[in-house]
Amino acid sequence: MTLQRFHLHLVSDATGETLSSVARACLVQFDQVEPVQHLWWLVRSQGQVARVVAGIEAEPGVVLATLMDGAVRSLLEEACRQLRVPFIPVLDPVMAALSGYLNVDFGAQPGRQHVLDADYFARIDAMHYTLAHDDGQLLTGLEDADVVLTGVSRTSKTPTCMYLANRGIKAANVPLIPGLPPPPELLTLKRPLIVGLTKEPKSLADIRRSRLKFLQQNDETDYADEDRVKAEVAEARRFFARQGWPVIDVTRRSIEEASATILQLLTARREAAGEPAP
Repeated sequence: MTLQRFHLHLVSDATGETLSSVARACLVQFDQVEPVQHLWWLVRSQGQVARVVAGIEAEPGVVLATLMDGAVRSLLEEACRQLRVPFIPVLDPVMAALSGYLNVDFGAQPGRQHVLDADYFARIDAMHYTLAHDDGQLLTGLEDADVVLTGVSRTSKTPTCMYLANRGIKAANVPLIPGLPPPPELLTLKRPLIVGLTKEPKSLADIRRSRLKFLQQNDETDYADEDRVKAEVAEARRFFARQGWPVIDVTRRSIEEASATILQLLTARREAAGEPAP
């Protein structure tokens, strides 16, 4: 299959995080294209726009932009019109719809979403907490968690916790180890939402085998034996059922999808308790 290559210019007056996410979400839907991305961040002056325009002129292609300053934006938009390349201000439809619905004007402060506010510090605090409570290495303080994930080895507990922490959620994870009882600290929790993660045994065994090979260890062990893994997963599921905990099968779910489901569960739990949603 021949891929269609094209130049894609991402122009932002901030760090480009929003723009990169939008571009990634859109491009994943096109199987036969390969973008050559040109990243232009912190574009806030006419001089910086001139540098961007020169780059677009050298490598013409689609321009996606998040520029709040009217003068800077108009300069780039006019240059794109003259160069006959598409100029797409990706936030315009959302901002216009919100402004119309709320009947209020919106601000135009570059990088406003990255101001060091309370949410920022909440994310940092959550990240520190999650790192300290990864893989059951610290069982004290679990009651302070928003979410506690548990499951057998290699069910994406750590990356899911890190994703949640980046959203400001204090997430801990406790592994279930064959032959050992679950730690009593896990069974007595009251405040956190506890979620069991599971995975299809064959897929889990393959992942474990690949992990052992990466570590240059013998992959012909009980850890990666499919029958043993199947029994391990079944026992974990029975344990989750006895505790009445929600279970998420991550076999065909990305980290983002699993995290979204967890956030929905947490929101519903907090709303039922009359607490603010995350």
